Amino acid sequence: MDFLAAAFDPQNLKHHLSVITFLPLVGAMFIAFINSKRHREIKATSIFFSLITFVASLPILFEFKSNASFQMVEKVDWIPAFNIQYAMGVDGISLFLVLLTTFLGPIIMLSCSTNVHKRVKEFFIAMLVLETGVIGSFCALDLFLFYVFFELMLIPMYLLIGVWGSDPQGRRDAAIKFFIYTLLGSLLMFLAVLYVANLAGTFEITELTTRLQQMAIDGRFSKAAQYVCFLAFMLSFAVKTPMFPFHTWLPDAHTEAPTGGSVVLAGVLLKLGTYGMLRFAIPFFPEPALTLGPAICVLAVVGIIYGSLMSVAQLLSNGDWKRMVAYSSVGHMGFIVLGIFSFNLIATQGALIQNINHGLSTGLLFLLIGIVYERRHTRLFDEYGGIAKVMPKFAILFMVATLASVGLPGTNGFVGEFLILLGTFGGDLDGLREGWSWNLHSTLAVFAASGVILGAIYMLWSYQRVFFGEIKVEENKSLKDVTATEMTFSLPMVAMIFLIGVAPGWFLNRTEPAVKSGLEQSVNAAQAIQEKHQLRTAGE
Repeated sequence: MDFLAAAFDPQNLKHHLSVITFLPLVGAMFIAFINSKRHREIKATSIFFSLITFVASLPILFEFKSNASFQMVEKVDWIPAFNIQYAMGVDGISLFLVLLTTFLGPIIMLSCSTNVHKRVKEFFIAMLVLETGVIGSFCALDLFLFYVFFELMLIPMYLLIGVWGSDPQGRRDAAIKFFIYTLLGSLLMFLAVLYVANLAGTFEITELTTRLQQMAIDGRFSKAAQYVCFLAFMLSFAVKTPMFPFHTWLPDAHTEAPTGGSVVLAGVLLKLGTYGMLRFAIPFFPEPALTLGPAICVLAVVGIIYGSLMSVAQLLSNGDWKRMVAYSSVGHMGFIVLGIFSFNLIATQGALIQNINHGLSTGLLFLLIGIVYERRHTRLFDEYGGIAKVMPKFAILFMVATLASVGLPGTNGFVGEFLILLGTFGGDLDGLREGWSWNLHSTLAVFAASGVILGAIYMLWSYQRVFFGEIKVEENKSLKDVTATEMTFSLPMVAMIFLIGVAPGWFLNRTEPAVKSGLEQSVNAAQAIQEKHQLRTAGE
């Protein structure tokens, strides 16, 4: 009980991040000792531990100070021989990603309690272990510790897709594809992790960033090594995001994954890729990031347009409703990558809040599609039509998620996309300053805006096909509207969609100091590295 009391005490935050990180793992251990046939107790235990994890995370928000430093830091020597520490902390970049993870936890567990009927014990253990891995990744201040948490998520997600997926053959193929893509990317990053840690003599993120930047300026970190390591990190994070052209595992994984798996995948797992870019790839290797940034932005815009066109193709070919939303995620994540590599404060702020927005709106879309799939066991568009007549509450919930996804003003989606496009159009760290002229980033912003238009087309078109018109399929006439339980796990997400849409400044004020400090440090270091390199080249 003392352990739980510490979790809820805002005055005792010394080990608070460890508490919320490992509470889900403690829940998984409890479930391991429950009889496999006692499904109700297993589900209740999962909901309980995910709920107290969320409640225990709230003091972090209330005690957080709007500055650029890491807060609630805890450090303990873990493997002293290799200078590896157990170090945890949060700043403005990771704060809301941690809270998003803990917020979605009980929602996902409650939704899964209504639609998971086989291997229930193993399913909820996998979900809780996955939550620990995600929270730990966002809180880790030691690069080796981050990698451990980062890899911890691989097995549970693989099992969620491969064991509890919808189609027996398709789920196996999707799980293997997911495993191979992410493992190869992670292994390349691990080699780069070992190289830079050995070069700098530390795994601690803040010290490692400072040393690598200074060594690059002094010429002790060669230009070739910087580019190789940057590409190794970026490949891992590009796969996780997923960024075009490393996205091909995502539609299959989403289509085959159970509803809970799709929500956690869209809600938080994809965010580890963009978080890694902001936290590691850019600060560790600022000069390659700045030099290759325009090329990465081009790929991001290609991903935006490609994801949108593939979503339209699902509609044209009577495709899978869930697969259409999966392809839309490729486009949405492309917006976030574009914002990050525009090296602009406004765009980066937009990317950070869009990380949260995508987790809420797309997570809600997957939850709602899962509700109707449990009733009809099909996701083909031609199997629906007119269901707003028999499921009016469901239709309203889905309309909210749809409008948030297309970025309607007043919803969270508008805030993120607007800031990303505005900042990218400015094209520099100072934003829209005097003397600005048309440049590559401005052109990319214009093309990216076409993704907003295409998004409105396929989302509203799909809504019209599913919810309006005549009911042509007899089975749809007897569809039951959302239950009290389904309303319970949907409404909190609806509330957050409007809260961020109406009051985005409350969130942005807490992220700005860390984002601004990180951007300025990286850009200044990149410019210093380039100047030193030019001087050395001229001297030779």
